[in-house]
Amino acid sequence: MIRKGTYVEIEEIVLKPEERASHLPEDTKAVPLKVWIRGFCQNDCETGEEAEIVTATGRLVKGIVTQEKPRYTHDYGEYVEEIENIGKQAREILGVI
Repeated sequence: MIRKGTYVEIEEIVLKPEERASHLPEDTKAVPLKVWIRGFCQNDCETGEEAEIVTATGRLVKGIVTQEKPRYTHDYGEYVEEIENIGKQAREILGVI
C-alpha cells in the first residue's frame, strides 16, 4: 500500500498512436507518446493503479503509478576517449596553462 503523501512516479499517455504526427517513423507512430511525472500522492494507492499527484510546481496530474519513492539513476554515460583531453586543450587555447 502506498500512502497519501508518498513521493511517486506516474505514467501518463499524452498521445495515442492514432493521434501522433503523420511524418514520424512508422515504429514511432505505432506506440503511444508517454510522459513520466513525479510528485506526491493525493490518495492511498498501489503500483499499477491510477492516482493523482501534486508535482513540485504544484500541478495536479493523474496517471498510473509506476514507482514508489523513485530514485535518480542518470549519469554521464560511458567513458569516451575522444574527450579525455578537452579540458587540457581548452586551457592551452585560453592560455591558462
